[in-house]
Amino acid sequence: MRPFTVLIGIILGSAASTTFGLGAVLIVFSVLAGEHPDLSRELPRLLLSLAAFGILTAASAGSFLGQIKARPWRGWAHLATAACLSAVVFLYWPRRN
Repeated sequence: MRPFTVLIGIILGSAASTTFGLGAVLIVFSVLAGEHPDLSRELPRLLLSLAAFGILTAASAGSFLGQIKARPWRGWAHLATAACLSAVVFLYWPRRN
């Protein structure tokens, strides 16, 4: 495999595992929301994170498949992955208040 393919694979694996973990947390929070009402305040941020990492997973999966199969559209998929990764970084970048 080429180094760029490995890099995209690392991004794909990291995004997929984070998406799975956030989905599991969402299930746990949904089950416990009745007993612990303070968890419901965390749900909007959790859903935003789950959506962001889900989109990053989908974009990086397309990029990975396009790179493996040497499709002509893989450049656009790489661009989408870079945009999604930048959006996730921007979402979690610390801000001064």
